[in-house]
Amino acid sequence: MRSVRETVRRGFNLTQVAQVLHTSQPGVSRQIRELEDELGMALFHRAGKRLTGLTGPGEAVLPIIESLLQQAENLRRASEDFAAQGRGTLTIAATHSQARYALPQAVRDFSQAHPEVALHIHQGSPRQIAQWLIDGDADIGIATEALAEFPELAALPCYRWTHSVIVPRGHPLALAQARGEALTLARLADFPIVTYETGFTGRRHIDDAFRRAGLPLNIVLSAMDADVIKTYVELGMGVGIIAAIAHDEARDTALSAIDARHLFAVNLTRLAVRRGSYLRDYVYAFIAQFAPTLGRAVVEAAMTEPPPAG
Repeated sequence: MRSVRETVRRGFNLTQVAQVLHTSQPGVSRQIRELEDELGMALFHRAGKRLTGLTGPGEAVLPIIESLLQQAENLRRASEDFAAQGRGTLTIAATHSQARYALPQAVRDFSQAHPEVALHIHQGSPRQIAQWLIDGDADIGIATEALAEFPELAALPCYRWTHSVIVPRGHPLALAQARGEALTLARLADFPIVTYETGFTGRRHIDDAFRRAGLPLNIVLSAMDADVIKTYVELGMGVGIIAAIAHDEARDTALSAIDARHLFAVNLTRLAVRRGSYLRDYVYAFIAQFAPTLGRAVVEAAMTEPPPAG
C-alpha cells in the first residue's frame, strides 16, 4: 500500500518511490503487482514497464489505501504515546513570520514544561506546510494563507493581526504621520513597495485593497521574510508593508512604523492538523500553549468534523 501511495505522490516515477521507501525499483514494482493480484484488478495504467496513471479502480481504491495507512500510523503513534510517557518529537511547520515572531514564547514555555520532547520547526510556504501535514511529515502547521483550502486538514483560527507600513526615519510618510496626517492608499501608491511574496503573510489583502481602490501597486521587491523586507527598506529601495508583529522598536531603530489597519483587511492566522490523525498528548499541550482557545476538545471536534463543502 505504501508503494501505491508513493507512486501517485511521486508522479509515477518508480525510481523516486524506491528512494523514498529505501528499496529497489523492482521491489516497488513487485509490491504493486502483488497488491493488484490480491485485489484482482489493475490499479495503474502501463506503457511497457512504465506506470502512466491510475485506472478507474485505482482512483476508487487510493482513498481507502490512504485511510488504512493513516490508521496504521495512528496505531503506531498511540502505542508510542503510552510507552514513551511524554518523550518524543514534535514537528511544527510554519511560515517564517510565524516561526520568527509568533512561536518563540510558546516554544520556550512548552520546552520548559516538556523537556523530553524534541522540537523540530520546518519553515516553508503555506502550501508546503499543508503538504507536509497531509504527508504526515509535520504534526502541526501554522500559517495565515492557504491552510483552510485543503479538505484533508482541520484549520482552526488562532489570532488576528494587521499590517504596518515601515519607512526609514525621516521619510516623507513618517514626517506626515508626525504631523498627524492619516496615511491613505493613494499616498502609498506614490512610492515603490517592498512586501511579501504572493501567498505569504496576508499579501492577498494588500493586493485586494489596491485593486478595489483602482490604484497601481508598484512592487519593486518581494520576499517571504519580514527581516529581508526591512533590510531593503533601510537601504531605501521602497516603502515596506509587513505584519505589525514583525516590527520591533527596540531592534528596528532605523525604521518608523505606521499603523495600516485602516488600509488593509484584518488577517487570520490558523493552526492546522491532519483530519483523522492521532495526536499525542504533548501535541495538544503545545496547541493550547500557542492558542489557549484551542483546547483538546475543540481540536478533536474539528478533526472529526466533515470537511466544508466546496
